[in-house]
Amino acid sequence: MIENLEALQRALPRMLEGMLITLELTVGGALLAFVVAVALGLLARARHLVPRGFARIVIELFRGTSLLVQLFFLFFVLPLPPFNIELPPVVVGVVGLGLNYGAYGAEVVRGSINAVPAGQWEATTALSMTRSQRMTRVIFPQAWALMIPSLNNLLIQLLKGTAVVYLITIVDLTAELNKLRVDTDVFFAYTLGLIVYFVIAYALTLVMNGIESRAKHRLGQGTRLRESIAAPTPDAGRAGTA
Repeated sequence: MIENLEALQRALPRMLEGMLITLELTVGGALLAFVVAVALGLLARARHLVPRGFARIVIELFRGTSLLVQLFFLFFVLPLPPFNIELPPVVVGVVGLGLNYGAYGAEVVRGSINAVPAGQWEATTALSMTRSQRMTRVIFPQAWALMIPSLNNLLIQLLKGTAVVYLITIVDLTAELNKLRVDTDVFFAYTLGLIVYFVIAYALTLVMNGIESRAKHRLGQGTRLRESIAAPTPDAGRAGTA
């Protein structure tokens, strides 16, 4: 055990660099995925067939093919004729993750918008709002509160999806764990990996919970995150008076 800890201490600078790469891929991929999800989710609800059909094709293409194959295509095929587009490995990772998880997120966006009660749509029509005003002022804020839990799940999946980018020469956290395994043992290296990924995922979940609580509070549907943590649940209150 002492030898493993000494090896970890020597590898710690490299581990931190790998963790930073993983965080960059997660944040960059998540931002791109959100933009793609909103764009495709709105296009998938378009009245005209052409934009709606384009959105469906893109969504099904990236949902129906492997993330790893998509990364290989972006990294190995794009630099070849007739594309001649060579991207840095980290950019390839961000683009691949963003497109793949953005396609899944598009269905979340579309479903959440459709879940907004019909009365809200009718109210915007009665107020003579334009389509853009209807979406930005009334519909999307309500849909945003609905879609956050599902987007949180996709964010955690994206974090775990970064583990495959080492196959396109990116030295991320998983790549450094593989190197640490050589100097220590399989159990120590990958148990450490489980712990690190769990801590990052839990931190991201807390952030998303805060965003969800804020979104619901703005709609008058819940309390602020700090208040919801401090306040007892109804069951707890009844249990205390029993």
